[in-house]
Amino acid sequence: MKELFREIFEYHFEFNQRMFKEIEKEIKHLPETSFPLFCHILNAHQIWNARILSGDLFGVNQIHEISECSKINLDNYQNTFNILDDVDFGKIIHYQNSRGEKFNNKVSDILFHIANHSTHHRGQIISDFRKSGIQPIVSDYIFYKR
Repeated sequence: MKELFREIFEYHFEFNQRMFKEIEKEIKHLPETSFPLFCHILNAHQIWNARILSGDLFGVNQIHEISECSKINLDNYQNTFNILDDVDFGKIIHYQNSRGEKFNNKVSDILFHIANHSTHHRGQIISDFRKSGIQPIVSDYIFYKR
């Protein structure tokens, strides 16, 4: 399972970087919701990593300077790989959501959620590209593996 998660998060890192470059290039032509949604992808990944690693959390809808996004993505990637190397996938993480509700989940479930959540929102941004008449990047996992 560890190797599969490594491959999945390598894919997410690569496609977040590609998407960031496209957003940066096309920012003036995209709906104003596209960049905040990309920030949300980065924030959610950071928040889940921080819950596992007991770190400080970003705000779920925090907007970053566009110049910071590549570094945040890299930090998320590196922290996730630290989790993959050092944290038991069966470990239960106790946390509160953004509304203060308490939950418990296994690390493996959280990692799967991070990947699924990122894919979902990148798909929304790709839809924004299409609606704006911009050819989006091809982000299918299978294309990445070819």
